[in-house]
Amino acid sequence: MRPRALDEVVGQAHLLGPGTPIRQLVDRDVPMSLVLWGPPGTGKTTLATVVSHVTSRRFVEISAVSDGVKRVRAEIDLARRELGMAGRQTVLFVDEVHRFNKAQQDALLPAVENRWVSFIGATTENPFFSVISPLLSRSLLLTLEPLGEDELRQVIHRALAEERGLDGAVTLDPAAEDHLVRLAGGDARRALTYLEAASLVVEDGGAIDVGVLEKAVDRAAVRYDREGDQHYDVISAFIKSIRGSDPDAALHYLARMIEAGEDPRFIARRLIVHASEDVGMADPTALPTAVAAAQAVEFVGLPEARINLAQAVIHLALAPKSNAVITAVDEALGDVRKGLVGPVPGHLRDAHYKGAAKIGHGEGYKYAHNHPGGVVKQQYAPDSVDGREYYRPTRHGAEARFTEVLARIRSVLRGSPGEGRDRR
Repeated sequence: MRPRALDEVVGQAHLLGPGTPIRQLVDRDVPMSLVLWGPPGTGKTTLATVVSHVTSRRFVEISAVSDGVKRVRAEIDLARRELGMAGRQTVLFVDEVHRFNKAQQDALLPAVENRWVSFIGATTENPFFSVISPLLSRSLLLTLEPLGEDELRQVIHRALAEERGLDGAVTLDPAAEDHLVRLAGGDARRALTYLEAASLVVEDGGAIDVGVLEKAVDRAAVRYDREGDQHYDVISAFIKSIRGSDPDAALHYLARMIEAGEDPRFIARRLIVHASEDVGMADPTALPTAVAAAQAVEFVGLPEARINLAQAVIHLALAPKSNAVITAVDEALGDVRKGLVGPVPGHLRDAHYKGAAKIGHGEGYKYAHNHPGGVVKQQYAPDSVDGREYYRPTRHGAEARFTEVLARIRSVLRGSPGEGRDRR
């Protein structure tokens, strides 16, 4: 079912439109070096194969898993002879190029530099970390995206109907199709592999239902609608389990979402919010951990990123909890929305422009660094909210230390521990 022309390629519309590098490589028949970066099953090998077929170039595929420098140099020498004697160009496709070490990647440089081949490297790893800079700088980097649900359905329908595929021998129930799309997770190759396995279980003319698909791929159908109640119920239970400090329950819901094909970026975003909303200053490392997990999802993708997400989930679940941060900012917003804004105190106003001193801007301002401990008695808030205490740290985790620090700071700012305070 591999596409034979660019028009048959499903997905990656951002790479296949008029004027894009791949179109130029095909339409103008010019030598060009590309690095294709994307998750498995998104069309990296397909694009390389199609380019060679539609331009009648010699196509050579090398796997960095099984081939070494000897094979690379032999193919480059042959490509030079073909180019010099017959004028025929060669597409040198290196799959899993990130598996080549630095010396092996260096062997590609002369061929790329001198345009002896049109080099196309495919990688599932971030090329900025896995491909040497000289090779990357001589190539155009093209990023492939996981196929969307509609695109996966198009691939599945084509495989069911076309002579090259199942040629109408079986049908696919709507519920089984939904399950297959979830199992594929944006990977067209996986969708076709599972569909083929399921087709072997039923008789010709039979229907593939959810039960058949579960039996064929040994993966239970997880009841989960990404836009329905299950989506909201599971993510709610996930966050509440972390808030309740139950890492086992939280990991269960994480697994359900991953298995059902939930977007891992959505999960990562919820962890980032939770890190500040429910952990906050009780463990200031929670937010960097959640952000790092989100970055790992972008860099690595599933299935490996499940490990990074799980680490963040466990960290957040075991962290001491505090909602003091969200309470503080929401109370501050509430006062602003009530109109409690007031003018900025004169001594805090900008005094850098000419004439500011004449109207009293900056007059009486006390530079904190000139005072012991870097804190000095001075009013910072407008009169309308002076004395409000939005941030009220708990005694949980690291926030207990901030409770004492903040009490000392407020006593200096306001002159005495109990003076002029409104605890709302």
